[in-house]
Amino acid sequence: MRILPVPAQPDQGTPPTVNPQSTPPVPPPSLPVRKVLTMKKPFRAGEYAIEKFIQSVAIISLVLIGLIFVFVFREAYPLFTGKVLAAAPQAQVEEAETYGVDPGAPDIVEAPELEQNQENFKPSSLVGPSWQPVSLDPKFGLWSLLAGSLKVTLIALLIAGPVGIFAALYTSNFAPKWAREGMKPAIEILAGFPSVVVGFFALVIMASLLQNIFGFQYRLNAFVGGVAMALAVVPIVYTVSEDALNAVPKVMMEASLALGATRWETALFVILPSATPGIFAAMILGFGRAFGETMIVLMATGNAALLTASLTDPVRTLSATIGAEMAEVVFGDTHYRVLFFVGALLFMISFSLNAVAEFFVRNRLMKKFKGA
Repeated sequence: MRILPVPAQPDQGTPPTVNPQSTPPVPPPSLPVRKVLTMKKPFRAGEYAIEKFIQSVAIISLVLIGLIFVFVFREAYPLFTGKVLAAAPQAQVEEAETYGVDPGAPDIVEAPELEQNQENFKPSSLVGPSWQPVSLDPKFGLWSLLAGSLKVTLIALLIAGPVGIFAALYTSNFAPKWAREGMKPAIEILAGFPSVVVGFFALVIMASLLQNIFGFQYRLNAFVGGVAMALAVVPIVYTVSEDALNAVPKVMMEASLALGATRWETALFVILPSATPGIFAAMILGFGRAFGETMIVLMATGNAALLTASLTDPVRTLSATIGAEMAEVVFGDTHYRVLFFVGALLFMISFSLNAVAEFFVRNRLMKKFKGA
């Protein structure tokens, strides 16, 4: 038997080799080219000038406010450096000019001059209970002034808080459209009244009316000042509270009504708690407004620096003290420096209240009610 050789078969699994010089490469498919449209804002000289003007006004305002604060703190700083005396030195009085001697006139006995205390001022005297800056032994205790400011402010908030909040609740949920359009501007216009007009109204009319009704011993007292201050605080509480109530989602009100609650139950137990952060901020802003007011308390509180617990006694506030005494002090003496320290104290209190309203309300309470 003869065996014939079997020819070799090519491997079916390997593709045949192609000579790259004999076959040209196939180009990849070309993608469509997208044209990017760039819109360049045209330059408008008028718009640019207005923008820069507004920016410059804002910067100048911030700079001026900063300079005011620096000036106030700079004038109050010497109190804590020991460079101020407890009382200003007594000025020497020149001899009066005479036009001859009257032989029948009685002899004038010269009284011994009273010397004031010349000890260095101690910052610890600021925490005393008495405010008697003009005397042989001056006292600069701020407790009576601080207590007077707190009395008037708390009375104003106790009156203006419920009035402003419930007025805002009625306007945002119950008032018809025609009433809402009239009530909101009317209440906000009250904020534009000059404080001296409100103080004059309290001095002439409100003080006598409240004394006849309640039988106050003193016609001008802390209660009269607090009621007059409430007229200035109500617009602030109302405006901020109304904005907070309108910001509550309507879905919450609709869900409460769908579950069978009445409109008043929905307003009091659903909408009002949901707007608590805004209402809290309104009360803080109202506190700052009342605490720093000058003319109303200067005209309606009696201006007596008394440290008592009664709300019907005359009081003197921190801001009224500055307004009443700054024009009569000697430049650079202790009384002058203490009044600037009172101004710095008012600034620190107002700044702290605004900081609480800004950071605590927005960052803490808003996140809590939003479920963050």
